[in-house]
Amino acid sequence: MIANASMDAPMTQREKSTTSPLPRRFAHSVEGLPETSWEPLSLHLSAVGKRAAEFALWFGASTLALAMGLLHDIGKFSAAYQSYIRRPREAGGPKGPDHSTAGAKEAVQLYGLYGRLMAFGLAGHHSGLMNGSGYDGVGACLADRLGKGVEPYDGWQPHVADLPDLEAVKRGLPELKPNGIAAGFEFSFFIRMLFSCLVDADFLETERFYATASGITPPGRGGTVETKHLEIVRAHRAKARGDGGKVNRLRSKILDHAVGKADLPPGLFTLTVPTGGGKTLTSLRFALEHALRHRLRRVVYVIPFTSIIEQTAQVFREEVGLGDAVLEHHSSFDWDRDRPASDDEEGEGAAGLAKLRRDAENWDAPIVVTTAVQFFESLFAARTSKARKLHNLAGSVVILDEAQSIPVKLLRPCLAAIDELARNYGTSIVFCTATQPALRKADMALPRTKSGALEGLDIPDERELAPDPKGLYEELKRVKVEWRRTPVSDEEIAARFAEQPRMLCIVNSRAHARDLFTLLRDQGQEGAAHLTTLMCAQHRRDVLAKVRQDLKNKRPVRLVATSLIEAGVDVDFPEVWRAAAGLQNIAQSAGRCNREGHLDGFGRTVVFEPAGRRIPPAIDAFYGPARHLLRREGLDVLGLDAIAGYYRELYFQQGYEALDKATLAGAPFPIVPAISETTRRLEFPFSSIAQAFRMIDDVMDPVIVPRDEEAKAVITAIRQAPFPPAGAQRKLQQYTVPVPAKTRAALLGSGAAQAVRRDDYGDRFVVLESLSLYDPDLGLSLDDPTWRSSESNIIT
Repeated sequence: MIANASMDAPMTQREKSTTSPLPRRFAHSVEGLPETSWEPLSLHLSAVGKRAAEFALWFGASTLALAMGLLHDIGKFSAAYQSYIRRPREAGGPKGPDHSTAGAKEAVQLYGLYGRLMAFGLAGHHSGLMNGSGYDGVGACLADRLGKGVEPYDGWQPHVADLPDLEAVKRGLPELKPNGIAAGFEFSFFIRMLFSCLVDADFLETERFYATASGITPPGRGGTVETKHLEIVRAHRAKARGDGGKVNRLRSKILDHAVGKADLPPGLFTLTVPTGGGKTLTSLRFALEHALRHRLRRVVYVIPFTSIIEQTAQVFREEVGLGDAVLEHHSSFDWDRDRPASDDEEGEGAAGLAKLRRDAENWDAPIVVTTAVQFFESLFAARTSKARKLHNLAGSVVILDEAQSIPVKLLRPCLAAIDELARNYGTSIVFCTATQPALRKADMALPRTKSGALEGLDIPDERELAPDPKGLYEELKRVKVEWRRTPVSDEEIAARFAEQPRMLCIVNSRAHARDLFTLLRDQGQEGAAHLTTLMCAQHRRDVLAKVRQDLKNKRPVRLVATSLIEAGVDVDFPEVWRAAAGLQNIAQSAGRCNREGHLDGFGRTVVFEPAGRRIPPAIDAFYGPARHLLRREGLDVLGLDAIAGYYRELYFQQGYEALDKATLAGAPFPIVPAISETTRRLEFPFSSIAQAFRMIDDVMDPVIVPRDEEAKAVITAIRQAPFPPAGAQRKLQQYTVPVPAKTRAALLGSGAAQAVRRDDYGDRFVVLESLSLYDPDLGLSLDDPTWRSSESNIIT
């Protein structure tokens, strides 16, 4: 199973202690209530063990999860810990004695290397997964924790009578199929899954105890996919089917074909549908049909773009009618983001914010709409708050919308995680895109490894959910792409805008969008409009509503936007210009051109290089392979063969090492080798990996803009209520503008922005006080030059 490693216990299992259990040992105390109201430690261990075992049923590891639950808090049997929880708790006071290491030490003593699979999660069930050994200076080290002394915790054995023995643990280890991308990845991921089961069980049982102690009914579980959810989606699609026309007939054909494949066994799928083919709702319908036929639990819809995360969730909730079955999760709903990890995260305060945190942490809901950043960073996370959701991905359906957006620099670890979920955890993954990124072995697109091995995913042709993708593209083709061979100035674009009253131009930076729009406005061009993420979502929504109405009524619309408009934004222009970018971006831009096929001929999409503006290296890496295709006369660059060729050139041009190019402390830290090289002794560097795995380099921080009465009312309620009112975060998300951390710090330092109740919420609710900084056309206006960076269309 693991090369040269015995999984037997390294020493004889300890004799069961005959020490009489000391009286009144508790897991949790409640200040102000007598000890008779506190939670006995034995009851907590049993409850966590049972719940963790229930979670691990989905991947056949109940025995190991039960053992972890029973061992996780045995360090609390120490006299030092029992003395600690009897002392009055003071805000900011010293944390309690380490109670996590004891369980890890006992697991290794009892089960050998089997126990080491558990020890990472046991030692880190509050502070997070740590490095195994050999990665000094970054995070804690499990080897050090296992070697250190701890407070005596004698007397624990009689309280865990159901603790499995070594033979039961051996039998209870599931057979893990080797990962198709990274050797040893299956063991590191299994440790993560066990950790997730333990952490979530511990959080939920602690939440249950404190809620009950406070006289509150513990919040119910979020639920799983039910027949009623499928019936709602079926009814919605049936209503849409009644709308005739060629495009809707094609959408119905695609839907019927996908649903016809729902009986295929769980695993990897592709859904390759041209823009306008209805892939979002087709993939949702397939996912629900597939989930119910195979008794899968939930659907997780993963979206990369800021412009469509809220929109898609809203469509599912309101237009489709799924309502509260939909959980929306991104950075603005991440309640633990600003809280430092500690070994003392328990207490009566846990009940108050537990429900708010849990919604954003464990994805216990029938349908989850989240971002690629949240999804993939959770798969490699070390923190408890990010990792506790992982077990809920087992036995579920994951739809990777716009699958081509997976960052090239993290492609290998992302593929390894996807492969792992499908191989060993009964998860179905749907790669959903108009420009399939050629990730299958059959595509021969990925560079071979140093040993000459061919990497990629095993997805047979019959697991393509769309009928005849090439034929669909020809039927839905509504655009021709032109390429300008010489750079184009803003004045030339403005001149074309003057000739074409309904036109869209998409550029690569917020600065360029602002400059070009200002030029149109100064020229007095009718219908000039502007969209970037310097405008809050509600502002963008208002602009888009007017744009759509004006387009419908054939009024002038001269729209300048950044890439936020490229995916999921339903607008239809006869002509679209796109600044230099990768072929995936060009295809998305073309999807805003002649979208409904109303023109007599083809729509016009023009790709150009902006004169006097340097193409950022991160964009040029994708534009280079696209430019080679654009130069070829007569080639349809949006055809499936051209797209496959583009990805082959992109991946080979970047090279094998570029597909795993994470960095740590400024130095290269490839993640797949870091896992494979530490498999032999189970010394995975979890903490280092979590720090290195970053989907985006610069995480933006939100600033709330109170631009209307609704936003002001929610902010007032947050200031006054003990806890944020229900739905407050979702409402305020519509009024946030993402800015670099140092820009927000400058706003706070100058008094232009203020944090609401910082003692309670930290910098979670930062409100713009100087509304003069928010322009009604341009959005947030800052002197800080960091706003002039490239548009970020991915959020955390």
